[in-house]
Amino acid sequence: MDAFLVSILAVTVGEIGDKTQLLALLLAARYRKPIPIVAGILVATLANHGLAGLFGHWIVSHFSAEVLRWALGLSFLAIAAWTLKPDDIDDTKVEEGKYGVFLLTCVTFFLAEIGDKTQVATVALAAKYSELYLVVAGTTIGMLIADVPAVFLGKVASPNFPFKLVRWIAAAVFAVLGILVLLAKF
Repeated sequence: MDAFLVSILAVTVGEIGDKTQLLALLLAARYRKPIPIVAGILVATLANHGLAGLFGHWIVSHFSAEVLRWALGLSFLAIAAWTLKPDDIDDTKVEEGKYGVFLLTCVTFFLAEIGDKTQVATVALAAKYSELYLVVAGTTIGMLIADVPAVFLGKVASPNFPFKLVRWIAAAVFAVLGILVLLAKF
């Protein structure tokens, strides 16, 4: 159960103010079709984090426990630092095309997540925990917890949301995880 809860927490706080959350705001404001956008986020996240989780498991089978502990601890500290840098996306026009908002959301979210801090966190969590399905389920739920409100609230709530404070809290969570891993307490 730790894998599930830690995965939810790490990705929920890591996603606040992230470029994919900003993408959710942009798509919601542009198309005003929340259900296909949320469904697209779900499918894209399951695919992206599923692959990231598999990569994390592959890493475990190819490196020693000591190397993994240091890599995991340092990666959590790097994610903490990365979290402090605000993400932005340019406000270019995103075209729906002939395939619809659902497919547009799937493709753009999948691509935007590649190399993103929440994907890196998923790799690290999958390397830490053996329960791949709990990690992927947790990171996916964390992504939805952060992004679904953005879809339904659109631009109305975004100017008033304390992104900077949440970034600092997220950075602190990742830093604590990193220190605990390096001290072999996690």
